[in-house]
Amino acid sequence: MRPWTTTIVVLAWFLLAGNASAGTLRVGVAGPLSGPSAILGKQIEAGARMAAEVRGTEIRTIDDACTAAGGAAAAREFAAAKVNVVVGFLCTDAIEAALPILKDADIPVITVGVRTESLTDRRAKTGWPIYRLGLRGDDERNAVAAILTRLWQNELFAIVDDGTIYGREMAETFRAAAEQAALNPVFVDTFRPQLDNQIGLIGRLKKAGATRVFAGGDGDDVAIMGRDAGQLDAGMVFAGGEALRAPLGDVPYAVGTLMIAPPEWADVADPKVLQSFAAQNIVPEGYTLPAYAAVEIAKAASALAQSSGEKLTNALTGHDFTTAIGPIRFDEKGDLTQNPYRAFRFDGARFVPAESQ
Repeated sequence: MRPWTTTIVVLAWFLLAGNASAGTLRVGVAGPLSGPSAILGKQIEAGARMAAEVRGTEIRTIDDACTAAGGAAAAREFAAAKVNVVVGFLCTDAIEAALPILKDADIPVITVGVRTESLTDRRAKTGWPIYRLGLRGDDERNAVAAILTRLWQNELFAIVDDGTIYGREMAETFRAAAEQAALNPVFVDTFRPQLDNQIGLIGRLKKAGATRVFAGGDGDDVAIMGRDAGQLDAGMVFAGGEALRAPLGDVPYAVGTLMIAPPEWADVADPKVLQSFAAQNIVPEGYTLPAYAAVEIAKAASALAQSSGEKLTNALTGHDFTTAIGPIRFDEKGDLTQNPYRAFRFDGARFVPAESQ
């Protein structure tokens, strides 16, 4: 074969290969696949791979090591590979280092786990093409304030916290929201955490007339308060945040205890998707289902962009996406338009959705 003929054949092969993959979405998957958070990175990888198989997309998975250096290196590899979108990221350092590089490459990012509020709050200034499928850092305390202010508007309620930043921020956000709604707690205080009993605190709450109590703190403390209130026949219902989902010690929660938390994704996921996970012996826990949903969103947004002629980044904003974990919509900043936190009630065995939301 003559040299110029060989050149034509090679060029033709590349052209055909390019045309064959022109309509295939290329998704970069970033997560910690090494180090102490590797188990979470593997969840992202498993979920994204499952969705890619179903949706007909190509994926390229890179370990960001949960570090700035790892995030920057991953972003450069994604840019070189010309992926259309990146999903994943769990660590602030990694994604903050990656975003400027991905912005220059015009590659949007759907993060499934970084809660740092400033990532999206600064979007107008940074121009970072980020969309947060995971939760914001302030989603929990805002949900506590909104839900309990509504549920307890006709109740005598108290607000206590354990003095930690976590507990105090939730307590203060709830107190401020109640004040704006013209509701005043009958008792506000800081309690000593990790005690064997909270009899003294329950006595003060009972004297104040409280029948509903929000406790910003750990689940063990809330469980002990519920037990002691029952022993004193105080007639109180306790509520806490997502910390109540952590494994408990020897004291169970009192029946009726409220937890403000996001749903367990496996409880609300599409049964067919769960069946596909089971068929491959993949446990749909942690970030597995959100990663699956992120690839679904990327695929749907890509189709929108192709049909409308707009950029993929623009297609991700202001559209409803049907996913394995329910409908998803991003606002102009890239955050979820609906706070996923809900009220759950302990029925004696587990937390179930509360009847009134």
